[in-house]
Amino acid sequence: MSSIRLKSALTLLGPFIALLVVYAIFGMMNPAMFTKDVLLSLLTQTVIVGTAAIGMTLIIIAGGIDLSVGSIIALCGVVAAMLVTKGCPAAAVFLTTIAFGGLCGLLNGGLTVGLRLLPFIITLGTMQVFRGLGKVVTNGTPVNLPFDVTSFKPWMGGAGIPWGVWLMVLLVILFTLLLRYTRFGRHIFAVGSNENTATLCGVNVGKVKLFVYMISGALAGLAAVMNMAKSSQGDPTTATGLELDIIAAVVIGGASLSGGEGTVLGAVIGALLMTTIRTGCVLNSIPTPWTEVITGAIIIIAVIIDRLRHRKA
Repeated sequence: MSSIRLKSALTLLGPFIALLVVYAIFGMMNPAMFTKDVLLSLLTQTVIVGTAAIGMTLIIIAGGIDLSVGSIIALCGVVAAMLVTKGCPAAAVFLTTIAFGGLCGLLNGGLTVGLRLLPFIITLGTMQVFRGLGKVVTNGTPVNLPFDVTSFKPWMGGAGIPWGVWLMVLLVILFTLLLRYTRFGRHIFAVGSNENTATLCGVNVGKVKLFVYMISGALAGLAAVMNMAKSSQGDPTTATGLELDIIAAVVIGGASLSGGEGTVLGAVIGALLMTTIRTGCVLNSIPTPWTEVITGAIIIIAVIIDRLRHRKA
């Protein structure tokens, strides 16, 4: 048990050290990186990707993948904005949007389990379906929030540290406890490690997959609400390509694309690392193409490290 904990600690320590090194390098290039405003900006920008990455971590640990998460965020953002414009209370908007996101995730899980197809294929299709539905409902135009809507603003700032950051921290603690100390968490790791063995041990593999996709969809819905509050609109074209950032954050954070390994804290650290790279490049006037090159190189390095680690094992 001690060796397993040591391996988990080392897996998490790697991304954290990389984050500190990258932050220090950009800080030496431009001391503005060390200011409070920039640090708060880093945390705030990480909230949306980090929140969705927590749900994606559960899916990847269970041996799956979800390419539709960006489209779910866009569609849920449209739903939330439409509810706001109709005068729905803030609590109702939050709960309805999160539930709708969970329904989208349940559809992904149901199709994957029911048809016994690769989740890559299923979610590649639903990615287009969810994105298209958002455009159909809005005729391809954003749904702008009324000017008198202020109930959502506190969720994106206030009291020194943005409330969205505190919410993300709470989710990290909650799902870390779920993965480590609950039967459902152990079942998620078991399914991702070996489905056949998990089945022989009495684990309901289909049920576990349904729940992880539903949880991931619900967290994508929560991320959509925060994204809507931040941009003051529900845009069906937003979050295009965001699924790649979310998956990359999980992989950079130490999760294995083969399943059976990963932590939600590592995923959030991975998301923070990507945000730090982008912000550092902007502050140091590094062209956007080079930012993409650096981010892509880090993702490749993370995948190579994961492959070498499994080869050694």
